[in-house]
Amino acid sequence: METCEAILTRRSVPKLTERVPERATIAKLLECAVRAPTHHLTQPWRFVVLTGPALTELGEAWAAGVEREGSDPDKVRHKPLRAPVILSVISRPKRHLPKVVEIEEHYAIGAAMQNILLSAHDMGLGAMLRTGPATILPEVRSHLGVGDDEHIAGFIYLGYAAPGDSERPRTRRTDAAELTQWRGWG
Repeated sequence: METCEAILTRRSVPKLTERVPERATIAKLLECAVRAPTHHLTQPWRFVVLTGPALTELGEAWAAGVEREGSDPDKVRHKPLRAPVILSVISRPKRHLPKVVEIEEHYAIGAAMQNILLSAHDMGLGAMLRTGPATILPEVRSHLGVGDDEHIAGFIYLGYAAPGDSERPRTRRTDAAELTQWRGWG
């Protein structure tokens, strides 16, 4: 697939089959992730890849956090089971290095996640980036081994699209022309 085609046709795919992508396929996605631009080559990321019983364990950690906060744990316990694989992207900005600007570290993480999403699309996988309250729950952070100097940047749900779900319509976007100023072009 040509790069621009991948960018213009990629969709979030929330409904996936139970078929688990091969480990080598996920490893290739991770190789694509680490090719993201990173100022000073800090590579401010690491990954935790979950499948099988590890998804249920994540659901239990999530449910424990929600219950501790006084909400119904049954509303979240099943959420990690919506995909056969969850790729957890852990951000670890290198704040201690003198030339590193922290915001650039976060941009690099976003680029790594986009590389995963585009590569998954190119390889025929369905994928969806999910964030939200689970990323800050101490129980989920502890379960994934997230340190005090790290953040869960997102969960990428991966698998094969359920029938009909890979053909979702393009989401609305403001036309680039409406968001662009051209200067010095005559």
